[in-house]
Amino acid sequence: MDPQDHERFRDFVDARWSALLRLANLLTGGDRHEAEDLVQIALMKALGRWRHIDDPEGYVRKVMYRHQISRWRLRRPHREATFAVLPQDTGVADGTSAADLRIAVGQALARLTPRQRTMLVLRYFEDMSETEVAGALGCSVGTVRSTTHRSLSKLRSLAPELGAPARAASDTQRSNLAKGAHT
Repeated sequence: MDPQDHERFRDFVDARWSALLRLANLLTGGDRHEAEDLVQIALMKALGRWRHIDDPEGYVRKVMYRHQISRWRLRRPHREATFAVLPQDTGVADGTSAADLRIAVGQALARLTPRQRTMLVLRYFEDMSETEVAGALGCSVGTVRSTTHRSLSKLRSLAPELGAPARAASDTQRSNLAKGAHT
């Protein structure tokens, strides 16, 4: 690798490390060490082909997705993590609700299987279409749809508190509609 390519690679890593690590953290269910390994593996593969890569960000992300797929296809015994029951909401509006929500989402994602977590991260965090996810993961659009549906259902059952604000809003809307119909 010539010095100019080396400098371009170093600049890319410096600029994108945090974003790639956030994605890897979601893909691995919050395991910081596995997330760092995932990013490093993807960057090592990119380094070997650096001169031939037109879109480094896309290439590294695709390597991360595919490596994650390989990990959940290994069929090694998997023990599901168990967690204590989450405490009830205290109703205090101290500005921490966004942080609490991020923590709850992260904990709920960590309780999904790697395949389910990957599908949800690609669809909703990466904002990829079903077709794009299918292409990135090498599966059919139908598989993406069904796995995403099952993953969301499991996420809702594992963390019902995540759906509470949406349900409360829809209940309020229904109540307002009913009141409007009677007046």
